[in-house]
Amino acid sequence: MSDTPEQSTFDGDELRFDDFQIDGFESEDAPIASPFTPERDLSFFKKIPVTVTLEVASKEIPLGDLMKAGEGSVIELDKLNGEPLDVKVNGSLMGHAEVVVINDKYGLRLIDVVDSALSSMGD
Repeated sequence: MSDTPEQSTFDGDELRFDDFQIDGFESEDAPIASPFTPERDLSFFKKIPVTVTLEVASKEIPLGDLMKAGEGSVIELDKLNGEPLDVKVNGSLMGHAEVVVINDKYGLRLIDVVDSALSSMGD
C-alpha cells in the first residue's frame, strides 16, 4: 500500500461561485452603475481651442498639371454653385454650412451638424 493521497479530477460543475465571499469586493452599500447615471461635468472642454475650417471644394490633380498652372488659370472643383460647404473641426467633418457676410467679414451659417461629430465627446 502507498501513503500518497488519492488524486481526484476537478469537476467544474461542482464549483459554485455563490459560496465565495470576497471582503471589500462587493457590498450592499456600494453604488450600482445605472443607465440613468447623471452626466459628468464636461464644462472644462469649453476652453480648449480648436480650428474650424470651411472647405469650399477640392480636386485631385496630377502635380505636373498644377505646376503648369499660372496666373489666370482655372482649376475646376468638385462642388456645385449653391451646394453646402463642409465644416471641419481639427480636420474632422462637423457638418455643412453656407457662406454669409457679416460686417464685411466672411462667416458661416450652419445648415446641419453631423450626428457623430460631438456625440462621442462624453464617452
